[in-house]
This record gives sequence, structure tokens and C-alpha cells, in this order.
Amino acid sequence: MNSPAQIATKAFRAWQARKFGNADPRPHRIDRRRIYILPTGFGLILATLDVAMLIAALNYNSNLALAFAFLMASLALVAMHHCHRNLLDLCIDCVPETDGFAGAPLEFRFLLRNPSRLARREIEVRCAQFGAAVTSIGAGETVALAVPIAAAPRGVLRLTQFEVRTLYPFRWFFAWTYVQAPLTAYLAPRPAGAARPRGTAGSSGASHETQGDEEFAGLRPYAPGTPLKHMAWKVLARGGEPAVRNYTGLAAEPEWLDWAALRGQDAESRLEQLCRWVLDASDARQSYGLKLPGVELVPAQGPAHRLACLRALAGFAAPSAVR
Repeated sequence: MNSPAQIATKAFRAWQARKFGNADPRPHRIDRRRIYILPTGFGLILATLDVAMLIAALNYNSNLALAFAFLMASLALVAMHHCHRNLLDLCIDCVPETDGFAGAPLEFRFLLRNPSRLARREIEVRCAQFGAAVTSIGAGETVALAVPIAAAPRGVLRLTQFEVRTLYPFRWFFAWTYVQAPLTAYLAPRPAGAARPRGTAGSSGASHETQGDEEFAGLRPYAPGTPLKHMAWKVLARGGEPAVRNYTGLAAEPEWLDWAALRGQDAESRLEQLCRWVLDASDARQSYGLKLPGVELVPAQGPAHRLACLRALAGFAAPSAVR
């Protein structure tokens, strides 16, 4: 069961989402209407002591104690304005998607820009309860910030917003704002199992002969448009007809990494094995496709295809965690 504080926090976030919309523009500039500020626990204790000191000063007619009480109250008001100003007009952007593996830490990346002539100190970016990072930004500077996320199980982690907060300068006040920006983390299965097979039911890799530049296979008559590097110049120098060197090579057929080929294993073990095969095939620069129940990715190569396969494995039959 959620605590009263958690219930109040969720209600406040829901109210803010209704008031300011579902998504903020990127990069987002923090407006004064979106900054909230409250005294910290230490600030409340200090306020209580200041009120007690003020009452005692009035009771005993002590001008020195009275002046000190008003001095502390004035200092608190100045600290409150500095805390609020530390977030005002700060520009923040984020990389909306990140990828990792189950059980391994990952990070969300942010870009903070300070357009003012005042330095911003102790700026904290917090991604719900998953992780936070603190930085300071000089006047007119831009700072990249990575928020580490603790290890999580396989699946898709979706955040609808993140928080920017500060306790500067004296930690008497706590100022914060919520930025409505979706963040998504794809956690692929931990790669495990046997090495990538070749020529089996789970990963077909039969070879066939295609034309290439690997092995000399005789001469053929010259045809217009043939690259000059393939011309048989020695034959032409001996007075023969123009000819072209012909080459052949071995090219592997696309491999299919198939869920059905891993019978007898539980679902997570199959996904971990397929993840291992995807990484092996990608490292070998082999064209490969992925077959999952209800999902089929046609054979291809390259980082984009590798990413698509890993995300398909991350989201397969796994509910998204939304915060």
C-alpha cells in the first residue's frame, strides 16, 4: 500500500499533467509558473528557532536578540529567492530513448543550458525513484548530464516525466519542477547460452556462389561499362581480343534466428540465447533475421537492425513499467 506522501505526490503530478499538458516542448525552458518551493526540514527547524528567539527578545526587551532574529528572517527570505532563481529560465533537453541489458546499469542523458549571466549551482535531475545526478552550470554554459539508472529486469521502462530540483544555497528551501517529457529505456535480455550456430534449424547459414572479387574464375569477353581494373591487359598486349577477368566468391545466405528452434527451454532462456545470437551475428557482419511469436524482422545488417532486434527481445511478452 502506498504511503500518504506517495499518494499526495501522484495526485500532484496528475494535477500538473492536466494543467500543463501531456508533453513539454524540447528543449524546455523552465518558467516561473512551473517552479514550486517549500522549506526543508532544516529550514522549518530554523524558522521555529527564529520565532522562538523573536518571542524571547520581545519578552525580555533585548534589542540585540531582536536584531539577530530579524537578520535571520531576512537571510531566509534572500535564500528563498536565490533558490527559486537557481532554476528560473534554465533550458533542459533529453535523449528520449536509451538501451541496455537486463541486470546491467544504464543511463538517461540530458543537456542543460544556462542562458543567463549567473551560474547555477547544485542542479539535480531525478528520474522518479530510479536515479538522480547533480551538476553545476556556469554562466552561458551548456552541460551534458547522465543520470544512472539502477539495474532492472528485462522489459521496457517508460517515464512520463522527470524532475529538476535544487537546494541551493543553504539547503533551507527546496525548489523543484516537473518536465513532461517521455523517457523510454529498452532492457534487452542478458546475452547467454551457446555461441551462434551455423547451418542449423535455428540459424541457417548455407553458402552459395556469387560474383565478387575473391577468386579468379577465368576470362570472359569485354562488355562496355566493365571497370578497367578487371581488364585482362596482358591478353590485349599479346594481340588477343579484349577480355575481362571473371571472379567468384562465397556469400552466406541470410540467417534466421528462430524462437521455435529453442524448444525445451523456458521463455527467458530462449530470449537470452537469441540475444547472444543477435550480438554474434552483428559482430560477424552477417545478414540475419529474427523470428518471435507474432514478431518477424526480415534479414538485414547494421546497427539499426541490431537495435531493432534487441528492442524486440526487450519488449517481447513483457509489460511496460510506466512511472
